[in-house]
Amino acid sequence: MSSTLSLLFRHPPIRVSALAIFFFGFTGAATSPYMSLIGIRELGLSDAVYSAIIFTAALVNVSASVTAGIVADRLGRFRSSMIAAALFGVVGFGMVYVFPTAPVFVVATLIFLPIFGALNSLIFAHVRTSSSGMSARELMAVNSAIRAVLSASWVLVPGLVGIVLAGAPSMLPAFLLASLACCICVALFTFGVKEQTPVAGLTKSVDHSFLRSLGQIAAPPVLVRLLAIALISSMLHVNGTVLPLIVTGAAGGSAADVGIIVGIVAFLEILFILFWGWVEARASPIFAVGVGASIYCSYLVFLGFADSRVDVYVLTLVSGLGAAAIIAVPISYLQNLIADRAGLGSSLIAVNIFVSGGLSSLLFATGTSLSDYSGTALIGALAGLCGVALLWFLDGSASRMRRKPEVAQGGDPLVAGEGETA
Repeated sequence: MSSTLSLLFRHPPIRVSALAIFFFGFTGAATSPYMSLIGIRELGLSDAVYSAIIFTAALVNVSASVTAGIVADRLGRFRSSMIAAALFGVVGFGMVYVFPTAPVFVVATLIFLPIFGALNSLIFAHVRTSSSGMSARELMAVNSAIRAVLSASWVLVPGLVGIVLAGAPSMLPAFLLASLACCICVALFTFGVKEQTPVAGLTKSVDHSFLRSLGQIAAPPVLVRLLAIALISSMLHVNGTVLPLIVTGAAGGSAADVGIIVGIVAFLEILFILFWGWVEARASPIFAVGVGASIYCSYLVFLGFADSRVDVYVLTLVSGLGAAAIIAVPISYLQNLIADRAGLGSSLIAVNIFVSGGLSSLLFATGTSLSDYSGTALIGALAGLCGVALLWFLDGSASRMRRKPEVAQGGDPLVAGEGETA
């Protein structure tokens, strides 16, 4: 794992990407806990309007991520796209702080901030092109390390922002801090990233039209694999919804327990993400995500039967281990579904977040209509297990022996071994 961290420091473009992903995470970690508080309580939006805004913003984000990936692929470089996305963040967070009114909040939330969110996929695409000379094993390790840096921002920043703004009459200064973090991203991309030349093998499809690029995402081999990953990822969203309800309900805990538990798991995720990167590089993405997702399934099952807060605290180790695999390992797998399009392949990260979020909403609605919150956790585990089974059926060892998959003309999602390059 120390060799994984050394990869970040040895390669300047990857080092810059790691710093940028930290400050990207800073913006979300600083503002997300207060979005509903500001939108509903301070600016007067209704619950229904706020819910509609958040859903629409998610649609805009996934559309912006796919579009940005396509455009960056056609240009053959990512620097200008990353700068543009970061500038949207500077303006979006800044306008909410300077003009704290409901209309400004709505415009920022629906347009500027979702487009800024596309920066996540662009950074991973930039990492992929910058790592084109690395072996597949090293690339998977780098992706895991970059994702660990993103998780670190979510561990460190909320507490720091809370301390800085303790006693303040409003949490709006968090948006100022986020805008400044976006400015740092702009500076990193402007002065720390050199304009790239098109990378052979990753940008050879730059002549594809926009509709043809969308067709690559909609290709059945890609969609069915995306569904498998989304079913697995949906477990994280289900847990995010039911964990506070179970802790403060069946487990007899308090809201303070929820915060402590989430913090412990987030810290453990950073350590375990590096561990899963090590496992993935020495086995395969399918093995790593399958085992990790199975561990998380078992966590949700035990969470469903938890009847004391001690039970939930004990489960944090299992939760952190399984969640780390679900968070980090699918990144390389999704990128390789359209392996010759770094931008388009990386945009599948955003597509997965959107689809898995939608699935989790459906699972929560189904679970609460048939059972209680504990039963909903069990239903989430069942969905994740279905995702593991589907993924293994598609790309497990037996399936791989039967065929040589070529996913969307992009290559094998089962990333090759140490001797091959990414």
